[in-house]
Amino acid sequence: MGCYYEFFQKIQFHSMKSAKSSKAWIKKHVNDFFVKQAKKEGYRSRAAYKLIEISRRDHLLKPGITVVDLGATPGGWSQVAANKVGWSGKVFSLDILEMGALPGVTFIQGDFEEEATLIELRKKLGGKPVDLVISDMSPNLSGIGISDQARSMYLAELALEFSVEQLNLGGNFLVKVFQGSGFEQFLYTMRTSFKQVVTRKPEASRGRSNEIYLLGLGKQEKILQSLSK
Repeated sequence: MGCYYEFFQKIQFHSMKSAKSSKAWIKKHVNDFFVKQAKKEGYRSRAAYKLIEISRRDHLLKPGITVVDLGATPGGWSQVAANKVGWSGKVFSLDILEMGALPGVTFIQGDFEEEATLIELRKKLGGKPVDLVISDMSPNLSGIGISDQARSMYLAELALEFSVEQLNLGGNFLVKVFQGSGFEQFLYTMRTSFKQVVTRKPEASRGRSNEIYLLGLGKQEKILQSLSK
């Protein structure tokens, strides 16, 4: 009987600890500078400032270009992209979750892992060459590190394959990744597909997060080798 009592005490302790951590995260999030700034300036997420910083540094978003935003919901990156490319440019956004309409943005709701979604995206593009692909995709986290890392890298690989297929020669690709298993192989593959690959850790990325952004500059005329080999 004593062992069961001890077991339930441990469960209760971990539940209380988890609840405290959640409350602490919510409090920190609410008081976050970029969260407050996003509300003030009308952006849908704090992530908008990540793209703003990277684009300013690397001159990614320019009037008249065509951009594809993968994992777009709630729309912070699409907002930034649409504002920068203007009415002479195009922004095509995709996410498995619904996203509210944005001026100058064509949205496709669907699972990026499914061929039917890619067909729909290509149809919307109408053969229009793409200048920039941006991907802030993340899987639904399970809390199991190995599994979450594998799913994250898989989405990054899909985004890279799409970019190599759809980008203009000289086009650019920005993708969120998490450092861990599969990262070095992915980085190597990007380097075979772009003239230059650089890492970016924007100020709006939370310090405790191991997320970084890889930026491929200048797509090269090279057939993408299978990442599974």
